[in-house]
Amino acid sequence: MVAELSALQQIINALTGLNGLWAVVTECIVTTIYTCVQTNIDKGLVHSTNLLEASLLGWQLMYILPVAILTNDFFISGFWMRTFASKTDKDLIIGTSIAVAAIAIILTLVGASGLLAAWTGAWPGNPPQEGSIAFFLLLKQLPAWVVGIVIVLTVSLSTAAFDSLQSAMVSTGSNDLFRNKLNLWFIRLAVVLVMFPVAVVALKSPSVLQIYLISDLVSASSIPVLVIGLSDKCFWWRGFEVVLGGLGGLLTVFVFGAIYYGNAKDGANLMLLTESLYVDDWSAFGAFVAAPIGGLLWGFGAFSLRIGIQWTLAKTRGHQFGAFDRPSPAAPIFIAGARERSSNDEDWEDGDPVNHTKASSLKGRFW
Repeated sequence: MVAELSALQQIINALTGLNGLWAVVTECIVTTIYTCVQTNIDKGLVHSTNLLEASLLGWQLMYILPVAILTNDFFISGFWMRTFASKTDKDLIIGTSIAVAAIAIILTLVGASGLLAAWTGAWPGNPPQEGSIAFFLLLKQLPAWVVGIVIVLTVSLSTAAFDSLQSAMVSTGSNDLFRNKLNLWFIRLAVVLVMFPVAVVALKSPSVLQIYLISDLVSASSIPVLVIGLSDKCFWWRGFEVVLGGLGGLLTVFVFGAIYYGNAKDGANLMLLTESLYVDDWSAFGAFVAAPIGGLLWGFGAFSLRIGIQWTLAKTRGHQFGAFDRPSPAAPIFIAGARERSSNDEDWEDGDPVNHTKASSLKGRFW
C-alpha cells in the first residue's frame, strides 16, 4: 500500500508539478469509502438463488473451463514468449506455479462478487442482465461519483489492452504471415480495415461470454491435432491433418447438435453457442467434448487419406514412398564477423574475425 501511494505521489509531482499530497489523500478517502461501505445481503436470497448448491452446470464446468482455457491459451503469444524466455524448465515451473496461485486467489475474490450481486438483489436486475457483468451491477449500487471513477478506470484498462492487441496483429501479420516481405504500411492498413467488422461484431454481440466461448470452441477443435505435430516423434504429422482436423472438429459439433436437438438449425446455433453455458442440458458440455475428439478423429482420418494417396502415387509413378522417412536435419548457418575484445580475452585483438554457428530453421510441410 505504501508503494502504491508513493508511486502515485511521485507521478503527480513529475507530470503536473503539483503537490502529490492531495492526490494521495483523495485516493485514500475514495478507496476507504467504497471499500468500507455497507453491503446489505438478504439472507433469504442466499438460499433462494441455490448458488451454493451443486448443479449440473457446476459439474460440467469442471471439464469445460480447463479444456476451453488450456486450448485457447495456445493462441496467446505472450505465454509462448515467457516460456521461451525462461532460463530453465525449473524457472518456468516456479514462475508458473506462483502465477497460478496468485490468479486463483484473484479470480476467487472477483468471482465471489457475482454471489454478492445475486444475494444483494443487484443481479439479475430489471430488465435481467447477463451474469458476466454481475460485478459491475454490484458496483452500480455505490454512489454516482464512485461509478464515474470505475468507468474511467474501465476505459483506461480496455484501451491499454486493445492497443496491445492491435500491435500484436501488426507484428504477427508482418512476421508470421508474410515473413517481413510485405511493406509494414500495408499490414497497418489491414489492421485499420479489420477494426470496422470488429466494432460491428462487438456492438451486435449479445454477450462477452459468447465471444470467448466461440473462440474456445475453435481452439478446442484445432489445438489437440496441432500439439501432435509439436512432438519430435510425430515428424510424419503434416499441416494437412491440422487443418482438416480443426475444421472437422467444428463439423463434429454441428453433427452432435443436429442429432441432440433433432434439427440442423439448432446444430448450427450450437457452433455459435447462442444459448451460452446457462442451459439446463448437455448441449454445451457435448460441444466441448465433440470438438477435441472430433478434431482428432478427422485429423487421423486426414492422415490416413494423405498416406493412402502418397502411397498410391509412389506405386503408380515408380518413386520411393517416403511419408515415414525422418526429415534430414537442417544444415547449420555459418556467420563470419568480428567482435570487440572482452576482459576475459588476453590474446584477443579488437576486430579479429570470429565464426558463429547457428542451426537454420527447418520449415514444416503441409502435405
